[in-house]
Amino acid sequence: MTDRPRLSIGLPVYNGEEYLAESFDALLGQTYEDFELVVSDNASTDGTEDICRRYAAKDSRIRYLRLPRNIGATPNHNHVLAESRGELFKWASHDDLYGRDLLRRCVEALDERPDVILAHTGQAVIDGAGRVTVPYDYTLTTDSPHAPERFRSLLFEPGGDDFYGVMRADVLRRMKPMDSYHHADRTYVAEITLHGRFHQVPELLYFRRDHPTRAERANPSKRSRCVNLDPRRAGPLHPTPRLLAEYVWGFVSAIRRAPLSPADRRACFRHLAAWATSRVRPGSGERVEDRAPVDPAKLTVSVDALVAGREGRQA
Repeated sequence: MTDRPRLSIGLPVYNGEEYLAESFDALLGQTYEDFELVVSDNASTDGTEDICRRYAAKDSRIRYLRLPRNIGATPNHNHVLAESRGELFKWASHDDLYGRDLLRRCVEALDERPDVILAHTGQAVIDGAGRVTVPYDYTLTTDSPHAPERFRSLLFEPGGDDFYGVMRADVLRRMKPMDSYHHADRTYVAEITLHGRFHQVPELLYFRRDHPTRAERANPSKRSRCVNLDPRRAGPLHPTPRLLAEYVWGFVSAIRRAPLSPADRRACFRHLAAWATSRVRPGSGERVEDRAPVDPAKLTVSVDALVAGREGRQA
């Protein structure tokens, strides 16, 4: 590994011992190797620290950081970005899986398309055992050369997981850090779309794990999810109406901050007004994993054939 790797992967984690080793294996077994893996342990109380230290001792690409207290999921996501050194950046989750060519294909896509600022691949939801339960056809027009169209698509179409794509780090560093109100990740990705085009590599290489202890499942209410994102959201100063109002204002602020022409800015505000007025048609904005599962036997893809290191959990 070079002193300054081309790509930084930021992996924030809290009590992730159940699936963390699998995710490490999938990331460290990638065919693209010029990266650092910045792991920020949010004061975990389970076996997360031991797993991280074992893997870091065997692979110099891992930088393990342990926080003295739990600062919340959102500040921890921002922390791994701030600690990154690469020209490119990707967030990773401690419980997801990654096809062995995911990083290589995304970096190649960015190298071949200088105007693209984010590259991701085909994706599917898997269960706790790693079985595909929900395949996903990406229908967003985030590849449009027109910023208002990219923004409109992200508002009105069921969202993908572009947040976990490979991105140009300089774009992220020009943006305001991610916030912790309801669906703040959606407003964050919406702001990224206003900076440039996305590209979807037509290969199924990203597997988002859905399981009972996933943050959204463990925190079913908007309020509890936001407290998980940032403990400072607890208390009477952050009622649910405020969290929802901040969500809408997040889109407004993103439009105001983005490098848009006056005409494009007006078009984005029109799309936002239409979205707010309609309150979003049924199903819009749903998470992929919230859709009805399919019979894994009907799928032609084998996760085991695509993901690196499924047999190598000996760290």
